[in-house]
Amino acid sequence: MALKSAQEALAIGSRLCQPLFLQKLASFHNSPVSHAWSNNDSEGPKKWLDLNKKIYPPQKPDEDPRPAYVCHQRTNIKYSPWKMWYIATLVRGMSVDEAIKQLKFIPKKGAKDVREVIEEAKELALKEHNVEYPSNMWVAESFVGKGVVIKGMRRHGRQRFGIVEYFHCHYFVRLEEGEPPEHYYASHPKQPHEMLEAWLEQMRKRKVTNSL
Repeated sequence: MALKSAQEALAIGSRLCQPLFLQKLASFHNSPVSHAWSNNDSEGPKKWLDLNKKIYPPQKPDEDPRPAYVCHQRTNIKYSPWKMWYIATLVRGMSVDEAIKQLKFIPKKGAKDVREVIEEAKELALKEHNVEYPSNMWVAESFVGKGVVIKGMRRHGRQRFGIVEYFHCHYFVRLEEGEPPEHYYASHPKQPHEMLEAWLEQMRKRKVTNSL
């Protein structure tokens, strides 16, 4: 017991002999960010996957068959949500095979995660949602959410420091059975001559304020 007390006293004495700024730096965490948060589904949103458990009432014989769908996600990806947005919007409205093929040629780090999520959703549609032909699906929804933000310290000169933020993002996708629509963002997009006529009509309706 006395030996243990002597060791503790020696440790405390060696620490007290250090300068004050070394004691503060020793208690401040400034190591690189751990990847423990990356792809950790237990710390991400849950409501998106609950859509797979939704039960619909039976359809009538004269109704159009309801297309099957599957929702999938990957949470806390170590990637900027603003950069991931460009990749998520690219694959909207594409067929599954076309989206996977296009993502293989994108030289961005987030494209690999998006491609893996779509491939996982394709397998889930076959194994758990009774989709007969997984290739006969298209990307109905593809969007990004902001994940955890870990703050760290970056040392500057003259005993100053700055705050650095490590961003993570969530990626969500919904695959739907059937052929992709011809126009995803508009049901009936205007033709060039229709756009010209609408612009001319808008220009003719202009009026100078406070004029006769």
